[in-house]
Formats: sequence, structure tokens, C-alpha cells
Amino acid sequence: MSSGVPHTGRVALVTGGAHGIGLACVRALANCGARVHVADLDGDEARAVAHEVGGVAHEVDLADGVDGLPADVDILVNNAGSQHVAPIHEFPPPMFARLQQVMVTAPFLLIRQVLPHMYSQGWGRIVNISSAHGLRASAFKSGYVAAKHALEGLSKVAALEGAPHGVTSNCVNPGYVRTRLVEDQIAAQAQAHGISTGEVVERIMLDRSAVKRLIEPDDVADVVLWLCGPHSGHVTGTSIAMDGGWTAS
Repeated sequence: MSSGVPHTGRVALVTGGAHGIGLACVRALANCGARVHVADLDGDEARAVAHEVGGVAHEVDLADGVDGLPADVDILVNNAGSQHVAPIHEFPPPMFARLQQVMVTAPFLLIRQVLPHMYSQGWGRIVNISSAHGLRASAFKSGYVAAKHALEGLSKVAALEGAPHGVTSNCVNPGYVRTRLVEDQIAAQAQAHGISTGEVVERIMLDRSAVKRLIEPDDVADVVLWLCGPHSGHVTGTSIAMDGGWTAS
């Protein structure tokens, strides 16, 4: 994990901050001096994480909006997301709508909410945790793929509008990350196919990836930290693929 305290005195907001990538980002930003607001659907875990890092917890369902989340934010990490797998002709419309609300509408509302503060001080960092599926598609993931593609476009618009005000906006695009959700998927696939968990990772989940190992949440958090750091002021409107070479082919 990156060291130092370059964000002392700054305020960060991380959505989906109680688990996985979001938790790693919360800890990384706190270790660098930021006061972190931890927003998550899981209120108990959000409070536990906030207590750990000296931050502030927010129990919130982003599908219902962003009421109660702060506007005076210097660093915004839009990380919250969920998944549903089904062919398009069987995909439940309410679930499709929910995925867009959580992964597109909520980031839009939060960006809209924090930009006046960022503009007023001439500095701000917006990092949107997208996915390799923000750059490529997979069958049976129409809701997730549509949302991540939309997030990519939103991030670019924020970058263009924010540039004159010292605000950057970028996407980070991981492949499969070693989170609880992915570990559960691996176990289910191993049981369904009668193969080992290692074979599931290499032959099924990472079939399109040149690097045959899962990404660690801390690795994603380190990229987020770099995008928020002193050497990334000219990096904006881009998407950083952390996909083991999946999108290279």
C-alpha cells in the first residue's frame, strides 16, 4: 500500500466502502491522511470500517438517491455496484433499472453534488470504479455492461467540464478482483463443473485474461491513490485497464 500523508485535511467519500475494493480504497485514503466518509448499504459494516479509520459512516441504498451524503468532498470514489446475470429476454426490468440507478444515476448525482465545492477550491479528484466490462461486453450481463459503459461516458464529461477548475475524473477498470462476491462465484462454479477452484479461476473466469490470477483489492486502491496524487494532474478523462491484458486482444 502507498505510504505518506498527501491528503491530510482533505475529505473523501467512498461508496460501497464497507467491502472489497471500496474497503481497500477507504483504508488507503485514510492512511494518506484523508477523513473518509464510508457509504454502504451494509450499515453495520460501514460503521465498523468508519470506526477503524476514524471516518464517518453512512447507511444508504443508492438506488433511492444520495440524500444525507456530504457535498464538501475533495475526493469522490464512485465504487458501489452490483451484478445480475440473465439473458436479455429474461432480464427483469426492475433489476435492470436498479443497476442503472446504483451505478449511473447515483454517481451522476454525487458528482453534481460535489463539483461546486471542488470548483470553489480549484482542486478535486473523481475516480469511478468501472470494470473491464466498461470497455468490453459479456453475454448475460446487459444491466452491468450498460451501466459501466454509461459510467465511462459520464466520467469523460466530468473530466472535460472539470479541467478548467483543477478537477480530474477518471475510470479504473479492473478485471476479476479477489472480493467476497467473486470468491463465492468461484466456489459455485467449482461445484457446478466438478473442478478445482484454481481451474475455475484460470479456465473460466480468466479465460480472456493473459495474466491468470485474480487482482487484489489493494492493487486497485493503489491506482486510485495515484489518480488522486500530486503527479496525476494531467491524467483525466481516461480509463485505466487493470484486466491482466483482457482488453488487449
